[in-house]
Amino acid sequence: MPTLAITNFNVVCATLGGFITLFGLVSYLFKERLFLSEALISLLAGVTFSPHAANFIKPLDYAEGSQSNLASITLYFSRLVLGVQLVLAGVQLPSKYLLREWKSLALLLGPGMTVMWLSSSLLIWALVPNFSFLSALAVGACVTPTDPVLSNSIVKGKFADKNIPKDLQKIIIAESGANDGLGYPFLFFALYLIKYTGDGGAGQSGGARTAIGLWFGETWGYTILLSVVYGAAVGWIAKELLHWAEDRRFVDRESFLVFAITLALFIVGTCGMIGSDDVLACFIAGNVFTIDDWFRLETLDDSLQPTIDMLLNLAVFMWFGAVCPWATFLHNDVIPLYRLVILGIVVLLFRRLPVVYAMHWKISQIEEKHQALFVGFFGPIGVSAVFYLYISLEFLGEITVDGVVREDAAKLQDVMTVVVWFLAICSIVVHGLSVPLGKLGYHLPRTISSAIESRDIDEPEPFHISEHVQRGEEQILRQRRRLPKEQRGPDIPPPRPVFKIGGSVIRPGHDGDLDASEPRSDAIPLGDIQHRTNSAAEITPKIPSGHSSE
Repeated sequence: MPTLAITNFNVVCATLGGFITLFGLVSYLFKERLFLSEALISLLAGVTFSPHAANFIKPLDYAEGSQSNLASITLYFSRLVLGVQLVLAGVQLPSKYLLREWKSLALLLGPGMTVMWLSSSLLIWALVPNFSFLSALAVGACVTPTDPVLSNSIVKGKFADKNIPKDLQKIIIAESGANDGLGYPFLFFALYLIKYTGDGGAGQSGGARTAIGLWFGETWGYTILLSVVYGAAVGWIAKELLHWAEDRRFVDRESFLVFAITLALFIVGTCGMIGSDDVLACFIAGNVFTIDDWFRLETLDDSLQPTIDMLLNLAVFMWFGAVCPWATFLHNDVIPLYRLVILGIVVLLFRRLPVVYAMHWKISQIEEKHQALFVGFFGPIGVSAVFYLYISLEFLGEITVDGVVREDAAKLQDVMTVVVWFLAICSIVVHGLSVPLGKLGYHLPRTISSAIESRDIDEPEPFHISEHVQRGEEQILRQRRRLPKEQRGPDIPPPRPVFKIGGSVIRPGHDGDLDASEPRSDAIPLGDIQHRTNSAAEITPKIPSGHSSE
């Protein structure tokens, strides 16, 4: 006789699949009309389905009732999502971007991250009762990196394309990718000192000298430098192998598109085995993999990578909503709720904004003051903070005296769990609404209520000549790079196309001072734009006669 099999596996599949399916039906409305991030929506869904509400998702049951196993699952899930995200972040940056924009990145990653770390630590030290500044440095290090997952909510989509300059989008992507892996030195500077000097160094031998030696040797040498070298080597080898296979027509289109995803999985696994910084290695590998821009241009119009990216984002933030220790925000022995709320507000306001605003005149991508305010405010805390939280908890659990976790390490574990989780939730909520806030920052008088008003369906979409010029050039470059090397010819930019609208000839980049009646055989007649907007996307720029695409 048939019976119901309400197992954890079946419930999780039904819940996750049902949510993503229903969200997909209204995803455009939420993301492009209401400007809500998918991270915020999936976090709320995770809370709804968690043991705190509907009890469909039971994380502790999946971890066999062990908090240690649950922490390991969350850590590994965060590593996986960060690894994939950072390879894709490196891939979508233009050729040699890190080398060309090293000055701006050096400011953001050097003095920028240092001030973010110190300011966060000072605020935590001031608001958490009976807490040492050294311990506050460890907590502040967890929330110092900006999150690449949440950053995607501002650098992708229609809002970003229309309102945020491309250069500003790229520097946000590059910074959020690089500083995730560079959180290790800030974190382990504090953790090593706590281990060897905290509580009189009980259970440990060596003192501060040993701590600093380990910080330079293991953290900077083995973790950071090795990951940079390893990521660059793997990215370069992967690029050459893919070139070799593509030139000989050995790789099919599906395997080609998924290559960056599988590269991320390989790096996360191998770096995890050798104990290096897999997060930083993934970002470096993604940049080196597309150092010639070939793979980026080939996959520019494909949606496989963004689709996998979206599925991982929805899943990880649902998991966070389910495993977040919501009850500890109200009931804990480390910080009262009112102080916690104040801490969330001041960290979001003063952790990053003052230093970015102070340095913005030296960062070429930030041209105006309101852009500096926007970039300074938009420094989300999310997956990377949770990742560093569980790295810290694992490290502190090994500081023992007579088989028991040392008292100062145990207190730091409790404070870290409450503070880091609360700050991550605050950032997900506030920065999940960052697009409407960004519109205010750019002085655009639109609100959420006006975003959902109906639009006249007969209103034609605007036709931008510059977009078609750029698209045509990229298509020509991609076609040229598909040819064997001996047939490619010199790698020079293709000639600029000429468009003819009505009776006037318009040259891209000029004011169009030619005579409207002067005929041109190489112009592209578009006819009446008002009646042909539906076919605008099908127009392919034609190269003037006398030039060759070879």
